[in-house]
Amino acid sequence: MSSTVATALQSVLVDLIDISLQGKQAHWNIQGARFRSLHLQLDEIVDLARTSSDDVAERLAAIGSSPDGRAVTVSTDSSIGDISSSWIKVSDAYETIESKLQTASDNIKKHLETVDEADPLSGDLLIGIATELEKQAWMLRSATVAE
Repeated sequence: MSSTVATALQSVLVDLIDISLQGKQAHWNIQGARFRSLHLQLDEIVDLARTSSDDVAERLAAIGSSPDGRAVTVSTDSSIGDISSSWIKVSDAYETIESKLQTASDNIKKHLETVDEADPLSGDLLIGIATELEKQAWMLRSATVAE
């Protein structure tokens, strides 16, 4: 299989692992109004990221490439940026997590054409993941619209 496909899948894998870790970091450290709804939504986002990362890692293995989900690889290669190690206001967390989800989806989209051309099955997998990440980003944006 194409090294382009493996490189793209590895990049997506790292971002998804990082989303799951940062989602839990936010889950544990958010404070403020609307705490409960965001706390629960972060669990949904973490579940999505974990399931999707497993799908991507298994696709990597299926095409003959070894997935690398080590902490050092995630911390070095993630495209979504870091998150606070301290308390996070709920109002800030909505924007922060939304931005990370959109960044991860945008990272997927920049690879889609070349991946789909070389391996439509991997392309299809990535389209589904990008769609779900954008859906979660939209839900976070919608929760902060002034009434």
